[in-house]
Amino acid sequence: MLDKLADIERRYDELNQQLADPDVVKDRQRYQKLARESGDLRETVAVADRYRQCIARRDEARQIIVDSSEDQELLELAGLELAEAEEEFERLEVEIRVLLIPKDPDDSRNAILEIRAGAGGDEAGLFASDLFRMYSRFAERNTWKAEPLSSSTNPSGGFKEVIFLVTGDTVYGRLKFESGVHRVQRVPKTEASGRIHTSAASVAVLPEAEEVDVEISPEDLEIDVFRSSGPGGQSVNTTDSAVRITHKPTGMVVSCQDEKSQLKNKNKALKVLRARLLDKVRAERDEKLAKERRQQIGSGDRSAKIRTYNFPQSRVTDHRIGLTVYRLEEVLDGEIGEFVSQLAVAEQGRLLNDR
Repeated sequence: MLDKLADIERRYDELNQQLADPDVVKDRQRYQKLARESGDLRETVAVADRYRQCIARRDEARQIIVDSSEDQELLELAGLELAEAEEEFERLEVEIRVLLIPKDPDDSRNAILEIRAGAGGDEAGLFASDLFRMYSRFAERNTWKAEPLSSSTNPSGGFKEVIFLVTGDTVYGRLKFESGVHRVQRVPKTEASGRIHTSAASVAVLPEAEEVDVEISPEDLEIDVFRSSGPGGQSVNTTDSAVRITHKPTGMVVSCQDEKSQLKNKNKALKVLRARLLDKVRAERDEKLAKERRQQIGSGDRSAKIRTYNFPQSRVTDHRIGLTVYRLEEVLDGEIGEFVSQLAVAEQGRLLNDR
């Protein structure tokens, strides 16, 4: 373990030396890449320093016990010091084993969330709106920022689709396990007989891509502009401010009409397109590990039912880890921290067992 830590510390020193190089500072893309790698290693280096100090304390206490067999008072003090050092040593070893788990390099990124209404008609659209509010409130609780990128509503007031960017500290790393199908069981407002309906919405969590990650050639893009429209098809803008971008090599299409500025809509659409292209690259890379990924908590399979929100019982159940809470209103108000944390712990445990 000490050899691995030494390699990490050497790499960390190398990165910091490169980041101080004026030529690297001038190259924005290279600087960002190196800075991200340095940031990922910073915590491990700090814990490694504490780990070495703890080993030194433990060895010193053991030596004092050997050398001071006749000094009872010194023996007692050394014994207390040894017990504390041993306890800290065990705790730090666990912490280091977790830190040495190969990290998802995208964990430190911002995230783009795409929520789409599924089966259930208007009720599914209303549930998609509930999920959008839930993640927006969770972002507020973590002092993150949620910025809408694109949305499409239905006459009932719900969302057919809503796409938004969440920026902050390790957003993708904390939200990536939210990808999948979320199911709701409740009595719709339009249901006169009081019958419980089951509806669904899908959530896709993508790491935000930077220009350095995905190179898009202008020749590969087909850009159309048109007038924005609201629910029912009515025009909400008298200028051609809405933008539709088609990525010809992949056939991906992204539309954005939320802004009154054509340029802003184009920039937002490009942001979503980059994220989807990066996600495609990740999916192709992970296809080689398909068997292993099927065992993962965060497989990202958006066809899989991952969580049920049951209104009659005020119950929320995550089917991947068997976690159930009876605080549905609080969860939909953004209190999903328990799910986020337990999913991360479960994945860490799986990765530790696989090593």
